[in-house]
Amino acid sequence: MNSNDKKYTQFSLCREMLETPDVIRNFNPGSVKSVADAIAKVGRVFATGEGSSRIFPAKNMIRRALTDGVDIQIVTDGSRQAATYDLSKFAVLAASNSGRTKEVVKLLQKLEAEGNKNLFGVSAKPDNLLQNHTVETLVLNCGWENAVAATKSVVEQALIYQAVLCHIAGKCVGCALDNIGDKVEAALTQEIAPEITAAAVAAKTIYFAGYNDGVAEELTLKTNEITRKPSDYLEGTYAVHGIEEIMDPSDVVFVIEPFEEEIAKFQEVLVEGVGMKVVAISTKPTPFDTILVEDAGVMTPYVFLAAGWNILVEIGVSLGISLDETVRARKVGNEVTG
Repeated sequence: MNSNDKKYTQFSLCREMLETPDVIRNFNPGSVKSVADAIAKVGRVFATGEGSSRIFPAKNMIRRALTDGVDIQIVTDGSRQAATYDLSKFAVLAASNSGRTKEVVKLLQKLEAEGNKNLFGVSAKPDNLLQNHTVETLVLNCGWENAVAATKSVVEQALIYQAVLCHIAGKCVGCALDNIGDKVEAALTQEIAPEITAAAVAAKTIYFAGYNDGVAEELTLKTNEITRKPSDYLEGTYAVHGIEEIMDPSDVVFVIEPFEEEIAKFQEVLVEGVGMKVVAISTKPTPFDTILVEDAGVMTPYVFLAAGWNILVEIGVSLGISLDETVRARKVGNEVTG
């Protein structure tokens, strides 16, 4: 994605993606301290929201906590399902960009009525409904997005969740952010090999596989919104455990940082067996066509996400899609009215 080419910059979606590095550079991790302190006292947190407001922010937080052995329980599900749970012993972290997402607001109202005193919100709008039912609602600094597909807000929400976790773990919150904006910018603007874009443009279905940290799953959602193609998220080794039966040779699988132990199986089942293209988004070379990105330590998932956005924009532009216009998808999926 060329930041100086009108082919890209004519779209709000691309401009907002390209604003993401500055969102990272300008992020203030200290802004979450009061929320983090309150959650730490509870010892467990339920992270909820709908779509992009939950997938990467919550799941990246869970992966980090489990990887680092942080002594806190973190659980996530959508707000409708969450409403069926007993969350009386949980702090609840609820995200809604619009601050008017019906499922989220209704859940907070229910928990408030039940007497839960540890409700917290995250919204992109200062005039949000979450603040009416929470102890504190954090407002994103990235501003409202005009594109239907959320991008820079997803990253800031994830930064908030990760900063909360760092505070709880007693880690230097800002240390991990050094040069991350630059690495995300490089991933967003690097040139994608034409053969990768061409294969994805021709694909019947675009698959994403990788860690269950929200990156591959979020890119699956973005594929629908940006390229209008069918897509699927293949957690873990799901890509080689049955779904190959219905895969088409024209399909493409993007694997985020493949495990060394799984590369041979992917080669055998997908490349040789199905006859399809496998593309890696990775910090190191692989036997597949590979989109190489810089290693950013614990922040590398943000770089992977940016590289995924980049390829999806290339696919959408190649297909002649007006990236800011959708037929059915809405900016706020289910809004509280009245």
